[in-house]
Amino acid sequence: MTPIKLYRNPKSGHCHRVELMLALLDLPYETIDLDMANGAHKAPEYLKISPFGLVPAIDDGGYMMADSNAILVYLVQTYAKESKWMPKDPKQAAEVQRWLTVAADNIYSGPCAARLVKVFGVDLDHSAAVTKAHDLFKMMDTHLDGRNWLATETITIADVAGYSYIAHAPEGGVDLAPYPNVRAWLARVEAEPKFVSMATSPIPELA
Repeated sequence: MTPIKLYRNPKSGHCHRVELMLALLDLPYETIDLDMANGAHKAPEYLKISPFGLVPAIDDGGYMMADSNAILVYLVQTYAKESKWMPKDPKQAAEVQRWLTVAADNIYSGPCAARLVKVFGVDLDHSAAVTKAHDLFKMMDTHLDGRNWLATETITIADVAGYSYIAHAPEGGVDLAPYPNVRAWLARVEAEPKFVSMATSPIPELA
């Protein structure tokens, strides 16, 4: 199998969730780090792969896709040997989709946004992002009480989509100490065979 090309920023949680999925599925892949500081993600040749100029994007033998959650769906429906990653049961599939929405909304505006401020210097309301992150983690800690995974009884793409920015929330100044169930869930993801970590950044004062 020809390696799947993953265009990325190595410190992006969106990119890491795709790399994590590739690793968990034991798929051959190569990473291509874009010099985003110098506009590589806006270059005409890259816009042919990712029309919005965003990372991550993949090139799988000529098939291009540039949305992290969509890439997760594509990878498991194309290559997964087990149906657990994206269940076919309508209720379970709906649970997975709900958490993909959380990843695109609550996680993005909470722990992701807080980290964008601290790691990348993006001009966002850090205090509001930290508040949203804690609101999310309180809900998740309750949700994970007595259960191992977010959507079903096994790991799914919901867990992969949620992991990266939550695991690295301290880099955005968000303390995970008050959330034992969330931390236990992160540890379960990290214990999965073939798990790969994301590049880390210095941890600022936590809130």
